[in-house]
Amino acid sequence: MTNTESATRKRRSPRNARGQRKIPATPAYVTRVLPFYDPLDEEQLVRLEEQADWLIQEIGIAFKGDPVALDIWRKAGADVGPDDKVRLPRGMARKLCETIPREFEQVARNAARSVRIGGNNQVFAAVYGPPFVRDLDKGRRYGTIKDHEKLVKLTSMLPSIHHGGLVIVEPCDVPVSTRHLDMVYNHMVYSDKPHLGAITEMNRAEDSIDMARILHGADTFENNCVIMGNVNTNSPLLVDKVVTEAICTYNGNGQGIVVVPFILSGAMGPVSTAASIAQALAEAMIVGAFSQLVRPGSPFILGNFLSSMSLKSGAPTFGMPEPVVSNYVIGQLARRLGVPLRCGGSLTASKVADAQAMAESVDSMHSTMMAGAHFVLHAAGWLEGGLCTGYEKLLLDADRLGSYQKILEQGLDTSDEAMARDAYGEIEPGGHFLGSSHTMRNYETAFYEAPLSDSESCEQWEENGSKDAETRANERVKQMLNDYVEPTIDAGVKEELQAYVAKRKEELPEAWY
Repeated sequence: MTNTESATRKRRSPRNARGQRKIPATPAYVTRVLPFYDPLDEEQLVRLEEQADWLIQEIGIAFKGDPVALDIWRKAGADVGPDDKVRLPRGMARKLCETIPREFEQVARNAARSVRIGGNNQVFAAVYGPPFVRDLDKGRRYGTIKDHEKLVKLTSMLPSIHHGGLVIVEPCDVPVSTRHLDMVYNHMVYSDKPHLGAITEMNRAEDSIDMARILHGADTFENNCVIMGNVNTNSPLLVDKVVTEAICTYNGNGQGIVVVPFILSGAMGPVSTAASIAQALAEAMIVGAFSQLVRPGSPFILGNFLSSMSLKSGAPTFGMPEPVVSNYVIGQLARRLGVPLRCGGSLTASKVADAQAMAESVDSMHSTMMAGAHFVLHAAGWLEGGLCTGYEKLLLDADRLGSYQKILEQGLDTSDEAMARDAYGEIEPGGHFLGSSHTMRNYETAFYEAPLSDSESCEQWEENGSKDAETRANERVKQMLNDYVEPTIDAGVKEELQAYVAKRKEELPEAWY
């Protein structure tokens, strides 16, 4: 047999004893070996930190609508003014943040899918919050609870998405007052990955906590972080009761909270990237301090969502150089503070999954990756400035996340096996390595293969229908939903969750706003 014949045979899909292709196990989250990208020097970082400290000490951050939160601050020795502005002596916020865990685990109901957040770990979660969905079959439309269920199923099946989030799309066909129950239930039953809980009102956060206690059992709940809330400060310099009540509910029960200033430079922050970064640090840091007053040692993730905007139209822009730089810098600042970080994502202003969408998303997500964001919402599926979830975009983004995961986890392997010295003894000059022993030992994991990329010849592509990436993603969505198998859940737990949801729906008045 010639080398060419041997190589041709060896290139066929590897099979195990039962004839199935052997797929290497995918980790439940990223543990990076690649160094962080740190663009600023010490002097620049200190200037940003001093600006944040100045905002907290001299300007103050308003805590509105929650007398309980103001009492907590007063008891801690903060200066609480008649305007509800909280001012802290320089260094107090940083000191309080010292009890925030640098790294923690969020336990999933399937232990193999639990994630570690912080340290050298990175967790990718799906898009969060859009009221609309889009696909090639039906176009743009309001999301429904069926869309939410389908998207939960898809994220549960995509290995490069580690965390379900919560509002993958807003189900606009069920009442606002009870839709949080349906969304939390969908994540708990149709996926066994970790997820978030509701935050928009205190009773919705409490429902999420109660359901998490049912799902995981009292012992696991009391001794682990099993659920988190994600909230935004009301920039500039305002923390409302949605944030403080969510902290009291989640952190107060030993669970996690993610707090993210949402700043469009020029609107909710100065038209200066440096000033907006410092403002974001100040807002998130003082809320992190508050979380530790509620319960020292409870999990907290410092967030930054900074975007540029068109100063002609007021529209937010994504994937632009200013927010890309902000991702790098907030990564440095969070590591200096010693807290886990959320920033970035696959963000775009494009309405469809076109070239603009992928260019902006890749620039945004690549900087997120290099910055070392530990928890990344909007890592897949984001369209239209966050107003729309794209079915096809979800899968296209997931392809890229798989690529990033390999870069982060492997970097460049320079081991003896990677140097492949034995292979050089098997081939002749001008030959090929396809059939070498080294290739056969490593070909399953040597290169990342993006499932939706087409690398065949133009003639083969045309024979297969000349399908673009979005069309292939649309077909893949349908195939995945057809193949979906609900993860096993204890029947008694499922019944108890259903009973809880039904009871709460009877108790809560129907409201659509």
